[in-house]
Amino acid sequence: MARLGIIIVIGAVIASMVLANYMYTQYTTNYIESAAGEKITVGPVEYVISFEGTHEGSKDVSPENTFVMIGIEARNIGDERTLFTGGQLYIIDEKEQRHKAVYGEFSSKDLLLEWLEPNQAVERTTQFDIPFDDEEQYKIIIRPQKEQSTVDTAVVCITNC
Repeated sequence: MARLGIIIVIGAVIASMVLANYMYTQYTTNYIESAAGEKITVGPVEYVISFEGTHEGSKDVSPENTFVMIGIEARNIGDERTLFTGGQLYIIDEKEQRHKAVYGEFSSKDLLLEWLEPNQAVERTTQFDIPFDDEEQYKIIIRPQKEQSTVDTAVVCITNC
């Protein structure tokens, strides 16, 4: 009888370990790396990120440091419409500091919020207010929207790759 209890306990421990490992692999972020100009897919959206340069803002919005502008081509390759926002994008500097996108009306292509229909593509820009150095490496992080049901996150090198 005691042996049966030990076997049940060992079986329960093994089953919980298998379940924990399964859950870990289902919810662990999968980082996909690429360089500027290359296609990269996060969930149902295919992106191409490009470094557009730096600027000092507009008459209404000026940076604390320097605006780093990126170009974004986004195409919905899924079967349902999906949301694309500037809040999905971050820039990472060499110190691994994360900076959010800054919203402003710098051009007619500025990204704020965009619904992408299936097979629809858009070209947008966004910028980040950071202390920019030509010699450093900068990366763009693209995180999926919650509804996109993916653990993939893109890391796109845009300078000094």
